[in-house]
Amino acid sequence: MSAPTLRISRSHYPVTALGPGIRLGVWVQGCPLACHGCMSRDTWDAAGGVDVAVEDLIDRWRTALADGATGLTVSGGEPLEQAGPLAEFLRRAAEVRAAVRADGAVAAAAGYGEADILLYTGYELAELDEEQLAATRYADALISGRYEAGQPTDLVWRGSANQRLRPLTELGLRRYAVSVDKHVPAPPLQLRVDESGVWVIGVPRPGTLSRIDRTLRQAGLVVDGVTWRASGKKESEVLPCPND
Repeated sequence: MSAPTLRISRSHYPVTALGPGIRLGVWVQGCPLACHGCMSRDTWDAAGGVDVAVEDLIDRWRTALADGATGLTVSGGEPLEQAGPLAEFLRRAAEVRAAVRADGAVAAAAGYGEADILLYTGYELAELDEEQLAATRYADALISGRYEAGQPTDLVWRGSANQRLRPLTELGLRRYAVSVDKHVPAPPLQLRVDESGVWVIGVPRPGTLSRIDRTLRQAGLVVDGVTWRASGKKESEVLPCPND
């Protein structure tokens, strides 16, 4: 029997804009929902990305925990399109965090103990089948609902007002209850640069990416492609799709 794999677009650490504290972020590849205005169109194609062994992702998680990570965020794409391998990843992640507590200096200073798991999906709970529901049970909190461009919001970690944050476990309640209806004057955003390009991590307000693009061009920096346009061929600016 072959080892389970999850097809992902990318992973980043540390992530500070998608959940509380310092987190490992994993973006799953493939999304059939194709919400209008999605800012991560590069994650739509199920044939894109790369297959990564679940055990490899667990190694990344274990390393992040040892460094003081306070959580894991899984976005996309649409994670629940790969419900079976996703469930295996989240199950193993929960096992590892129970054995390797987030007790590094950073986590301790921030008052964190056990690391949490936050899962994004563009589906509503009523749409999920049995296998997809089983995968969500390994998460401590769930952000659900399609991205609706016509419903902008200042709710933290969400792209549109219809999206709902649900704590699912006791840890989820302790960590996320205060954020269910939390409004922020500006969304948390991160900028990372690596050999693949410039990555903007977070859920920006409408118009933010266009302003970034314009500012770069005014400074004489040409952006080869952007992920929120159909013509974008290079992942020069990447965001977690706000519908997941």
